[in-house]
Amino acid sequence: MIQGEPITILHVEDDPAHAEIVRRHLKDFCVVNRIIHVGDGQAALDYLFRQGAYADSAAVPRPHLLLLDLRLPKVDGLEVLRRIKGDAELKKMPVVVLTTSAVESDVVNAYTRGAGSFLVKPVDFDKFQGLMKAFGSYWLASNRFPDRGDCTT
Repeated sequence: MIQGEPITILHVEDDPAHAEIVRRHLKDFCVVNRIIHVGDGQAALDYLFRQGAYADSAAVPRPHLLLLDLRLPKVDGLEVLRRIKGDAELKKMPVVVLTTSAVESDVVNAYTRGAGSFLVKPVDFDKFQGLMKAFGSYWLASNRFPDRGDCTT
């Protein structure tokens, strides 16, 4: 397990089984992480822009990292990515796309819109677990995040 400063992760995923796999692996990897899950693109935008149910900025910590699916209800992941990378306050937040899509146009579009990484979810459970371990090792143990003085507010 990794000890250190807490990392707040906003996980945007509409498949409850996938969300649970990610939550379990990231929780096991680093007990200090805070994982916030939302199930659609509009909820992600509401959270990130502190709107609607997430309007209370004291109760809505800014994430250090966005873990984003592409195929989402209401607003798709590419549009979420475009909107946050177009915002002066949010654009420096790293975004990791975690999706079932291996379509080349999705990869290109994600990187064009500012994704920091593009990961394809394996269908095989053991491979998915391995991917989450590799993700945790790199993004949570080795990666350095931009200074976010407001990450706990």
